[in-house]
Amino acid sequence: MTVATAFVPPRRLALFDLDHTLLPLDSDYSWGVFTTDIGWTDPDTFRQRNDEFYAHYQAGTLDIHDYVRFATEAARLHGPEQAAAAHARFMREVIVPQIQPQAQALVRQHQDAGDAVLIVTATNEFVTRPIADAFGVSELIAVELARDASGWITGDIAGTPSFREGKVTRVAQWLAAHQLDWQDVEITFYSDSDNDLPLLERAQHPVATNPNARLRALAQERGWRILDLFSSPV
Repeated sequence: MTVATAFVPPRRLALFDLDHTLLPLDSDYSWGVFTTDIGWTDPDTFRQRNDEFYAHYQAGTLDIHDYVRFATEAARLHGPEQAAAAHARFMREVIVPQIQPQAQALVRQHQDAGDAVLIVTATNEFVTRPIADAFGVSELIAVELARDASGWITGDIAGTPSFREGKVTRVAQWLAAHQLDWQDVEITFYSDSDNDLPLLERAQHPVATNPNARLRALAQERGWRILDLFSSPV
């Protein structure tokens, strides 16, 4: 005799990119500008390199390992205490004033619906953990940083960076850690960038959010939802 098993509906996940998706700025780029403003880096040299890396990101040609070494250097050299104090000031002066009510409302909408909410970002964990906390999101998939024997960052990446195809890998790892697989979940993914196409294509509900020109054109072609979060209600 065959015993019927109960149908278990997929668990709903709401995945959010961070920069230019939930925030109207790039937190990694802004952190770099902030470290220059507080005198940690040479303004001309740093801004030139930061702009070059940002242009590569927008073009889809970024070497994430080179960038993370560059982006974390100032914090690494100043040590954990000074870095934590600087980041707290960065949150107060740069990030918190840019957290928009409609972005907070969108996150809360999914939380209130019982969805598991994750921020999935290519920006490193040092920059983004406090930002995720500010949004009330405990589950963060970010670029993880390698650490030395003292526990401080080395400038290298630990594991697979959550960038482009790496976001798919890291989400798969998160699912496995929660005894889930892709077929067990129904995913909505919000992103502004065509760099996130690999994960957008895995989501049942891709949402091009404040999309760049390439993603907007592709979303229109494929019939994906387009959400201009910072110029329209949720």
